Amino acid sequence: MDKDNELFILWTNADVLTSEKMVMMYATNSLLKNWWGAVTVIIWGATAKLAAENALIQDKLKIAQEAGVQFTACKACADQLGVTEKLEGMGIEVKYWGQPLTEILKENKKLITI
Repeated sequence: MDKDNELFILWTNADVLTSEKMVMMYATNSLLKNWWGAVTVIIWGATAKLAAENALIQDKLKIAQEAGVQFTACKACADQLGVTEKLEGMGIEVKYWGQPLTEILKENKKLITI
């Protein structure tokens, strides 16, 4: 994938309205409307618990996945919050993200932080 057509969203804000009305809405529409060729949402911190426990966010996440949005979560966060298995069961990749995030930044890839 051309790095100029790939978007990463670092999702750290566990506010439900922000999650629904920005992260999920923009990620989903970015693919449905062909604004981006690929969208990956990185779940980090408190959002791991929100995604694992909030039914509304789970519904929005599933819609985004069906549109082609890729979701991945920080393993350290998910483990510490006790939600790793739940996230994996939702089809979310769980891995250590420190080094990959550093590479995204060093390579000047497109990144939105919410």
